[in-house]
Amino acid sequence: MIKEFTLTVFSENRTGILARIVAVIVKRHINIESISVSKSTIEGIHRHTIVVMVEEERVRKLVGKIDKQVDVLKAFYYNNDEIVYQEIALYKVLPKIFFHGNKAEKLIRKHNARILRIEKEYVVIEKTGHQHETEALYEALREYGVFEFVRSGRVAIVKQMERLNKYLESLEVESKFVKES
Repeated sequence: MIKEFTLTVFSENRTGILARIVAVIVKRHINIESISVSKSTIEGIHRHTIVVMVEEERVRKLVGKIDKQVDVLKAFYYNNDEIVYQEIALYKVLPKIFFHGNKAEKLIRKHNARILRIEKEYVVIEKTGHQHETEALYEALREYGVFEFVRSGRVAIVKQMERLNKYLESLEVESKFVKES
């Protein structure tokens, strides 16, 4: 059964590693729904958060292939109930939507959004949430006219304690054991 999975890939901060990770995914004809990369809690290590829609067996094999890439420390995959995740969306709309009563204000409050910038030509609204929430606000604003809409990739934190730290600790213990033997 096809499901949504979030991959978390930890890698060294090296040029070209993102392209290699993406190539592994694309080579298997898997579409990337969302991708974001940032530094992690470990200095010099980057965290790639990638959302894909596949069967669990395929995602398991995919993570195994990504794990084999040079400069990749470890890759994991998670179901949505194993993570806390958000996206951010920005909407550029006409300022005139605020001139006729408080309908636009109520809409922004209803969707827990906020105004980031007010200019003569436009207003920028920000919404964080899951994809269906950012899409819902987009649909609601469309009747007023949306000049621009952009949504980030998913950012996610695993509910259980971070597995990478445990993995790295096990490597250190294993390394010490090998040296002592």
